[in-house]
Amino acid sequence: MTILSTSKPDLKRKLVLDGNSKKEVTTESTKLPKPTGWRLLVLPFQMSEKTKGGLLLGQDTLERQQVASQCGNVLAMGPDCYKDTKRYPQGPWCKTGDWVMFARYAGSRIKIEGGEVRLLNDDEVLATIKNPEDILHEY
Repeated sequence: MTILSTSKPDLKRKLVLDGNSKKEVTTESTKLPKPTGWRLLVLPFQMSEKTKGGLLLGQDTLERQQVASQCGNVLAMGPDCYKDTKRYPQGPWCKTGDWVMFARYAGSRIKIEGGEVRLLNDDEVLATIKNPEDILHEY
């Protein structure tokens, strides 16, 4: 099941599907920054371009939703993520491929073709979720 949709090239969809498998890395994913230290690379959730009633949302609306999104898919983790056993005695809060929640304007925003990704510190993850469509996305 693919949750992301976009009118741009399938960059985001490939990143989410390939996020769990390092064998199937696409050429687009090699353009992404590799997180260093304790940082996570997260692809913010993007709502469908159509509402339940069938109305098409404008590109500006979709971009604002993605910027204000509080959910994202973990694409990559830096080598030091969750390694501090004093701060994380029960182990990592998330792993590559998990959907996570974070503060609305957390992290550094990096523009890519088809949207943006965010670099978050490992302690900026607030929760893990099963399905980002279960969360009400307002901007």
